[in-house]
Amino acid sequence: MKRRDFFTRTTLATVGISTLFIQGCDTSKSNKEESLDSELDFELDEETITSLQEKLSSGQYTSEQLVELYLQRIESIDKNGLGLHAIIEINPEALSIASQMDKERKDGKSRGALHGIPVLIKDNIDTADKMQTTAGSLAMEGNISSSDAFVVKRLRDAGAIIIGKTNLSEWANFRSTHSSSGWSGRGGQTKNPYILDHNPCGSSAGSGVAVSANLCVVAVGTETDGSIVCPASVNGIVGIKPTVGLVSRSGIIPISKTQDTAGPMARTVKDAAILLGVLAGIDTKDVITNESKGKSHTDYTQFLDLNALKGKRIGIEKKPQGQNKYINELLDQAITVLKQKGATIIEIDYVEKIYALGDAEFEVLQYEFKDGLNNYLATANAKVKSLKEVIDFNIANEDRSMPYFKQETLESSNLKLGLDDKKYQEALQTSYNGSKKILDSVFQEHQLDAICGITMGPSCSIDMIYGDRWGGYSLTMPAAVSGYPHVTVPAGKVYDLPVGLSFFGTAYSEAQLIAIAFAYEQASKHRVKPEFKKSFV
Repeated sequence: MKRRDFFTRTTLATVGISTLFIQGCDTSKSNKEESLDSELDFELDEETITSLQEKLSSGQYTSEQLVELYLQRIESIDKNGLGLHAIIEINPEALSIASQMDKERKDGKSRGALHGIPVLIKDNIDTADKMQTTAGSLAMEGNISSSDAFVVKRLRDAGAIIIGKTNLSEWANFRSTHSSSGWSGRGGQTKNPYILDHNPCGSSAGSGVAVSANLCVVAVGTETDGSIVCPASVNGIVGIKPTVGLVSRSGIIPISKTQDTAGPMARTVKDAAILLGVLAGIDTKDVITNESKGKSHTDYTQFLDLNALKGKRIGIEKKPQGQNKYINELLDQAITVLKQKGATIIEIDYVEKIYALGDAEFEVLQYEFKDGLNNYLATANAKVKSLKEVIDFNIANEDRSMPYFKQETLESSNLKLGLDDKKYQEALQTSYNGSKKILDSVFQEHQLDAICGITMGPSCSIDMIYGDRWGGYSLTMPAAVSGYPHVTVPAGKVYDLPVGLSFFGTAYSEAQLIAIAFAYEQASKHRVKPEFKKSFV
């Protein structure tokens, strides 16, 4: 899930240029700062899967060397230096796996585009190795899975090297209504690499920051509502939240069987498309993936088309998403690009109808979280075996587990009955079926190829006491509550912070969305490396 107030409707106030935050004027640097500057220079900056494969094929690098370089990068600016806290655990077997991939390459074997490529995955995804799977919770420490999650098996089979796990909002941001996104008991507070005292969003905070800060080339995140696209947006990268059913959830610590999915996070649409083709697949342990039969692809790069926007009908909500003129100007600029590339923009009216379903969505998530987590913990190797035991652990270890905010969402979820409860069934009908009905009607009435808008406003400041304070620029809920696919692409910066542009469609329209997103990305090219500024002041 994303930030704590996922159905909030408050808006950012319009800010005058005279009130922008001002950088300090002292240009002198200490030896420590000069040393850090040198560490920020990284020879693999902004490399892609394709460019790394070319260097591997030419012999310029081995996979073992790539892993060593990324691990050094993590040590220098994530663990030390800047203290990004994007990585929660390093895979002690990463170098040996890389050596194996190098041997296979030398023997003439290639497993595909990800062969020998270092990747990171979120710490709610099971790995049957020496790494833990904890969802960032101290209550889950020591949980080493007996089997790989389906998506992990897909990565390993494709030759990817999992070099570690990323930090996240604890319990995928389903612990408290006053949480700080990107904070977990195990991993601490992840920082936004553009301005370090700002929030990375969540819950896939570490995955988003790691990709943006060049700690890896691509990463895997998970989403219930915004947990991929929000951190992608505010960290200046590409995120794809697939149709629920395209990517298996087995072996992933759950929130919602209705809305959960894993998905790719990358610096380019092409890399995200490559990773999606590896992650997608039918899994006998996740029956909803049967619905993707005949609707998925092993290679989404075939849909990358510079002219994909020509003739497309793109829906834009007619009511402004918020009142901040600088953010609204970014949307206007994006619309201009879409039109220049041949798209027709259609004004539509749908957002308020979707956000009116927020209470029902939260009701569904609480029921499904209790049911899903209890089922997961019943067979996991964790010391806690139920949601109730997690709650009790946190109470018994309050100083360590809850130093800033509490666990009211865990507690309210634990009070819910089973999934046969009438209240759950009614809420599910309202949120899931109701949202699909609304969106399907809009798509059909206007013959739309996609709906577009600002993904999120710029990152808020980190606030451990009062929690996240996100504004009204949020387009995560429509695709999340309906289970539909969603792609976000960098759209520019406001106050030196990235803002993303969203495209979402109906079920299994990933190919078309990727094509549209790629055409926009290549026409606009708004990805900018982070500068790791300490603060606005």
